[in-house]
Amino acid sequence: MDRVIRITVKISAFITFSALFFIIGYILLKGIPNLDISLFSLKYTTENMSLFPAMVTTLMLILLTLVIATPIGIFTAFYLVEYAKKDSKIVEIIRIATETLSGIPSIVYGLFGMLFFVIRLNFKYSLLAGALTVGIMVLPLIIRTTEEALLSVDNSLREASLALGAGKLRTIFKVALPVAMPGILSGVILSIGRIVGETAALMFTLGTAAKIPEGLFSSGRTLALHMYVLSTEGLHVNESYATGIILLIVVLIVNGLSTLLSNKLTKGNENE
Repeated sequence: MDRVIRITVKISAFITFSALFFIIGYILLKGIPNLDISLFSLKYTTENMSLFPAMVTTLMLILLTLVIATPIGIFTAFYLVEYAKKDSKIVEIIRIATETLSGIPSIVYGLFGMLFFVIRLNFKYSLLAGALTVGIMVLPLIIRTTEEALLSVDNSLREASLALGAGKLRTIFKVALPVAMPGILSGVILSIGRIVGETAALMFTLGTAAKIPEGLFSSGRTLALHMYVLSTEGLHVNESYATGIILLIVVLIVNGLSTLLSNKLTKGNENE
């Protein structure tokens, strides 16, 4: 039985990695021949199909969404773990709300964002409306990963800090937070992945304007949206494959930088 389980696990792992490498290889095979310097022009036209404005918009959306969602998600998780009573009704309600939000399809978020942010609050199709909508989408992910990271911190560390005379707040920021930081950053990295790959919600809130947003209330399109629009038009499918390569590179760079930061924080904590 143990041998059967080991073989099953290995086969499952092989299938998973094979699917990943097949997708990446297919995109590279289709996209590399279509990469052209004109795709990186500063301004989009119907002739060059530049993806540079979409790339800048993607980075702007990531930063704005994280600025909105990360503090709320982390502080909520700190409340659930460090302050709230375990049998509190508020904790139960927050957890139910978090699980419900994580299960809602992205198209529903898009419709909500369009009705509330775009129409009701009159933000129109804008970077702010898109960031607020996607921020609500990634909030459950940040809350759950931060909560799990804080729960993994040994209580003896908190007790030792309190015994030495440190207050509750100082214990949280000087003891619990540094130890839990790698887990928190993992949640942020996963959130970035969802932001970068989102299309349905952003189509109804951010818009599809092929330009760099001039401000918070200006429209634009992300790389995923740019790739979707080009592929659905049917006239520039080759350029959409090239956009897919850039999208993969952006995700790898962002994940690499986040992992590097997480490793540095972990080593810093170990040295202390």
